[in-house]
Amino acid sequence: MTDTWLPSLLTATPQEGFELAITLSRRGVKYTQPDVATLKKLRPEYADSADGLTAASQVIALNFQTVAAANNYWRG
Repeated sequence: MTDTWLPSLLTATPQEGFELAITLSRRGVKYTQPDVATLKKLRPEYADSADGLTAASQVIALNFQTVAAANNYWRG
């Protein structure tokens, strides 16, 4: 992937920041496994896995922490 899709980590609100964190997480998966067929094949293995879902939540939380710090925790 060579397209520029992330011009900034700055967001207007924490809600937008959280949505950006989800986007970062999803994009990370797409960069790691660019083959869509393989992604779809593997999804059932983690979609019903408590450990897999917890790991996904941890990645989102880490990305949200990064976005929040970039936005000075929205303190203005």
